[in-house]
Amino acid sequence: MATRRSTTEIESLAELDKLVAHGATTMHGWRVQGVDLRQRSEVLLRLDPAGAAFFGCPMADDVAEAMRAGGALLFPPIPDLPFDAYPGALYTPLQLYDRLTEATYEECLDGRVYAWTRSSDPRDATLTVARALHDHLIEDALDDTLATLADAGGAVVGVMGGHQTRRGDDGYAEAARLGRLLTRAGLTVATGGGPGAMEAANLGAYLSAADEAVLAEALGHLSTVPTFVPSRTAWARVALQVRARTPEGAASIGIPTWFYGHEPPNLFAQQIAKYFQNALREAVLLQRCSGGVVFLPGAAGTVQEIFADASENYYAASGLAAPMVLLGRAYWEHTLPAWPLLEALGRGREMAGRIACVDTVDEALAWLTNASSARRARRRS
Repeated sequence: MATRRSTTEIESLAELDKLVAHGATTMHGWRVQGVDLRQRSEVLLRLDPAGAAFFGCPMADDVAEAMRAGGALLFPPIPDLPFDAYPGALYTPLQLYDRLTEATYEECLDGRVYAWTRSSDPRDATLTVARALHDHLIEDALDDTLATLADAGGAVVGVMGGHQTRRGDDGYAEAARLGRLLTRAGLTVATGGGPGAMEAANLGAYLSAADEAVLAEALGHLSTVPTFVPSRTAWARVALQVRARTPEGAASIGIPTWFYGHEPPNLFAQQIAKYFQNALREAVLLQRCSGGVVFLPGAAGTVQEIFADASENYYAASGLAAPMVLLGRAYWEHTLPAWPLLEALGRGREMAGRIACVDTVDEALAWLTNASSARRARRRS
């Protein structure tokens, strides 16, 4: 049960019963989500429902009528959807790949939802509302997760990079090493949740507590299926085999989108905030990386993320600019010369001290660590 400002989130009967046992008489500010309330009719009718909201909660017809009459909002279950419009928690990779051991990727939850996005009528208001509610509640679950991490002292560091980085490439191994080092330094890795460099960073985080030999073995095994083309099923099954060898991996976050559903989510992000709206997902991904962002070599998507992040830092209030590290000087200075423009944008502004372009994973880690220490020192003063 999570309390946020004037709202109380309830996601189980046990949480509801606890509030009632502590003497609750009103449901004002309650946000009850995905709880079957048909066995709590008498309890609900004793409480003042004004200001409550129920998301996808089955209840007796007379109770539902009383809740509405008393001032509560009821969002009923939406039929014929392949997903829960009212998710109470982030996804896990094994939920999204629920049938992978015996079926194809397309038959798994993730594949079914992607197929639905391609076939559903974009003008259907009910489906538009369902997608919007889903994304709002996924964001809410993500913030709850990040709040727990913040309480534990772990800043979130984003790792952005291209989906085209192939398993077995040097760039893939370097991204995995980055994810490993960040996690071992007490930071939480967040990526776009997809394949390529994103998968590699989540893999490194997942295996951060294991010996380097375990990571090397995993890299070798994954390289047998270097990309998700032509078979997303084969690509995902190899990752599932790596997970099975080390079932208790460390946590990291993936934030993918069904908008790019042809790119499957990777199986190494332990918690996945998957969105329908890509623009919302991209904004959330950058805004939640309070510990900074490392940008690995990528193409248009990564460049877009660099300058979306740069825009936030350019206009940020004093002390709020987040660190940005471009990894790979030759790439970002010459192949896709984002660094000269980023450097020019920062000239004369506070963000100039928050951006860097480096050549190695170790330099990136050292720069992020120093930047985070300086930021904490400024806040204390």
